[in-house]
Amino acid sequence: MLRFLSTRLWNGALVMLGVSFISFLLFNFIGDPVNNLLGETATGAQKDAMRAALGLDQPLLFRFYSYISLALQGEFGISYRNLEPVGRLLMSRVPATLELSLCAAVLALGVGIPMGVYAGIKRNSWLAQSMQVVSLIGVSIPSFLTGIILILIFSVELNWLPAYGRGEVVKFSNWSTGLLTITGLKSLVMPSITLALFQLTLFMRLVRSEMMEVLRTDYIKFARARGIRDRSIYFHHALKNTLIPVITVAGLQLGALIAFSIITETVFQWPGLGLLIIQAITFADIPVIAAYLILIALLFVTINAVVDMLYFWVDPRVRLG
Repeated sequence: MLRFLSTRLWNGALVMLGVSFISFLLFNFIGDPVNNLLGETATGAQKDAMRAALGLDQPLLFRFYSYISLALQGEFGISYRNLEPVGRLLMSRVPATLELSLCAAVLALGVGIPMGVYAGIKRNSWLAQSMQVVSLIGVSIPSFLTGIILILIFSVELNWLPAYGRGEVVKFSNWSTGLLTITGLKSLVMPSITLALFQLTLFMRLVRSEMMEVLRTDYIKFARARGIRDRSIYFHHALKNTLIPVITVAGLQLGALIAFSIITETVFQWPGLGLLIIQAITFADIPVIAAYLILIALLFVTINAVVDMLYFWVDPRVRLG
């Protein structure tokens, strides 16, 4: 167990070091931060003074060491667009993105897994066939089109839900949430559905195929021969073995929900990391882009470690190995 954890920590540290180096290179080979901060009309002396103040006149390896040291303290420089510390800017957007992503993940898992189990058990029923058709539609429609359709129906035509924004939020120190207000909950409905729809259909199809595969195995046949009830076979024996690939995909997709919620946040003008990174790319705000890369890499490394730990709980064969 300790060897397993140490290996994962070492691999994660190497990944973070590589991503940090890539993000550091953005500062040196994409644009000129001095021109972005001072403008083209600044004099040569002013530019030289700014380069010295930013440490850009130092050797490359020394600057990378300084960059890593500051990044470990949560400092990533100053945003060119907002003119405020990047770390504070990112942390102000994290609550909105986490709230949206976690709600979408709960919706995708809470609906997709039961649908997949039913479609795997009753695969020839009309309801299971209907789920298959709906899942194909969900996979085929791009998320931005789903968001626009929902806005058209529930905001423009029915006027039930707000078309954009996060609604009223409640703040707890540096954290904010819209889950405690009516407008916040209403604002969360359509973005959550938009973000969760593809993942929901993915989980449904994955669980269905894995369930059908497990139900054909010999130990399930032996369980039926011993007279074990169908409910126990489906939910105690078959579903538990089905969860191994589901946990893997769920972990990666949770990271993808957070990292790639850009389109959904843009469509609904959701004030999270996705909208921030779109604005940063448009403005060539390199410090924000670099810090976003590091944050997303840390997110995926953490999620992969948690997923690997869950294997020990779900599958005894992993513990034996």
